[in-house]
Amino acid sequence: MSRAIALTDSRAIGVAAPSKALLAGEVRAFVHMRWAAAFGRAVSLPVQGEGRPVLVLPGFMASDNTTARLRRSLTAAGFAAHGWGLGRNLGVSADMLEAIDRRVATIAADRPVTIIGWSLGGLIAREYAKRAPDRVNRVITMGSPFSGDPRANNAWRMYERVAGHPVDRPPVQCILSEKPSVTTIACWSARDGVVAPASARGQDGERDMALEFDCTHMAFIADPKAIRTVSRLIVG
Repeated sequence: MSRAIALTDSRAIGVAAPSKALLAGEVRAFVHMRWAAAFGRAVSLPVQGEGRPVLVLPGFMASDNTTARLRRSLTAAGFAAHGWGLGRNLGVSADMLEAIDRRVATIAADRPVTIIGWSLGGLIAREYAKRAPDRVNRVITMGSPFSGDPRANNAWRMYERVAGHPVDRPPVQCILSEKPSVTTIACWSARDGVVAPASARGQDGERDMALEFDCTHMAFIADPKAIRTVSRLIVG
């Protein structure tokens, strides 16, 4: 087993998982947002993609089906948007970054790719960018708990049961709070009922920019306003 994630330091003090009230809001909105994320029609975007390659990584227990509306919207605006093609995200595995590298080589052989990662997908995006910065244009995370206590969220217990390893001892060597050398943008929301806002926002030096959204955790990849904002971040 590789080195544990170095996140249990003084920065974690005072950061707790979102309240039960916020989590209840996520549960109430789950069916609608899940349907919108998978089957909602493409959102009209304020930017032109001009063929920019984009790879979208799903969150824990999600698949490419869950990021379909976001990718559909980007494709309609002229981006070359792709899913990760690895099925359901059941947690980090020892060979996952190599699989991401093969995917990137397939979809963007001659142009750096923007990687958008929702929740756990954002953690994977950051780690891949640290290992292959020449292949990555920028990383955009959405509600991804890269900063502070890795248990400051309402998903870590389920994650450990499904993935089979503690959240602070993954099967890859990493320090989640360490920023990739490429431009890294952290999207977070005070209404997130799954991940603590401070964990998704991060601190200076852990990302280049933090942008607040007004949405639930699920809505990052389903809400039209959120999708429009993400599209602007891709083009800078």
